[in-house]
Amino acid sequence: MHPLAQKDLKYVWHPFTQMQDWAKEEPIVIKSGKGAVLKDQRNRSYIDANASIWTNLHGHRHPALDKAIQNQLKKIAHSSALGFANEPASLLAEQLVKTANRPALFKVAGSGYKNPKLGKVFFSDDGSTALEVALKLAYEHARRSGKGHRPKFLSIDHAYHGDTIGAVSVGQIDLFHKSFSGLLFSSDKAMSPYCYRCPFNKAKPERADARAYRKCNWECVGKVGQHFEAGQKKKTNYAGFVFEPVVQGVAGMVGQPEGWLKRVATLARQAEVPLIADEVMTGFGRTGSIFASHQEGVQPDFLCLAKGLTGGYLPMAATLTTQAVYENFLGPYDSFKSFFHGHSYTGNQLGASAALASLGLLKKTGSAPGRRKLQQHLKQSLAPLWKSAFVGDIRQSGLVAGIELVEDWRTRNPWPIQKQVGIQICREMAALGVLTRPIGNVIVLMPPYCCSETQVHKMTRALTRAIEKVLGSATI
Repeated sequence: MHPLAQKDLKYVWHPFTQMQDWAKEEPIVIKSGKGAVLKDQRNRSYIDANASIWTNLHGHRHPALDKAIQNQLKKIAHSSALGFANEPASLLAEQLVKTANRPALFKVAGSGYKNPKLGKVFFSDDGSTALEVALKLAYEHARRSGKGHRPKFLSIDHAYHGDTIGAVSVGQIDLFHKSFSGLLFSSDKAMSPYCYRCPFNKAKPERADARAYRKCNWECVGKVGQHFEAGQKKKTNYAGFVFEPVVQGVAGMVGQPEGWLKRVATLARQAEVPLIADEVMTGFGRTGSIFASHQEGVQPDFLCLAKGLTGGYLPMAATLTTQAVYENFLGPYDSFKSFFHGHSYTGNQLGASAALASLGLLKKTGSAPGRRKLQQHLKQSLAPLWKSAFVGDIRQSGLVAGIELVEDWRTRNPWPIQKQVGIQICREMAALGVLTRPIGNVIVLMPPYCCSETQVHKMTRALTRAIEKVLGSATI
């Protein structure tokens, strides 16, 4: 066994990993990367098919990002944001606000409400803390606005918003959250729009030969609306409605049907419930537009960003909110209305410099068309997988894809967790030079934007071969 692998096994405790299983074989130790390719301790090459857990946008060792960090290192790596400002963080905040406030958003016809303008940025460290900031701000803003002594939050089924106590409290996946229930505050859960497993049996199937469904009547939207109506009747409005726009990531890359977000956002506005958009995964072009919420003309009151913020280079997060929320924390020093929350590395200069460079790349002429072209190629490359009898659903939003594996496509019965089907598939893909990580029985493909068509094809071909080896070659 390689010495680096031995040290890992001896000293490192990995996240979301059953370490008893981890110790059974030599782990892959990543030593270097270039573009969409990673190399391990034995100099084997792999395509980074999940963008280093959904963070990497432009590829590894991108010249523009490398240069931005190197230039900043010549000045300073970090200084405190408690009582001091710094250049890159100030410039980044300005760019984030400008990017978030597209003029078209404020002319949304027929939405029935006016989109808020985001004007303030609070920096933190990762997706969980971005959500934690939003929850604390929303809670205190609601309380100070007379919406009850302990206003609650509403999130949707299968939600995952991070690992801090607040983020877990609005999470709705028992596997990750139930064991910590004794530590959590109470939140409400609304129905999520999981079309493939729609309980009303009306989801439009992708397979041409699947049986027909009745037209969807948006029952899932009505289920969310019921919570807002109940809150209004009790005069205990929610402090916020928390959601992942367009795609629920950890739920299994579950895409929301077009129109769902606009509908539930309208209901929330009518009930005067602030919107908290978790764009930790969906932000910065993953689903098409820079921010996924904007695809449906929705501007949240709180916009939570992380992962791709720095292009996948450094841990950094941001929570954007409105002037009205900001002003609710202003007052004399002895009023103690300050926002008592912060991190040692808030507004870190290296992270902010990388983020500025990444935003610059996203806004370059040709960036969006390039992503659309890659998105179309991914769709075409995934299409042959529909022939497998073990592929139940293929869900793609932009450059985010989730392939749900089932025992039989007709019954949609999921594989028992004990079978570790997703883990086995990904292990076989690694042997074929493609690295990704499953979510249960869902295989995730999330190529960095620098991927070539050849690399995308290699991802899907590796997945096809892995399915055939682990589950068999049965087709429909």
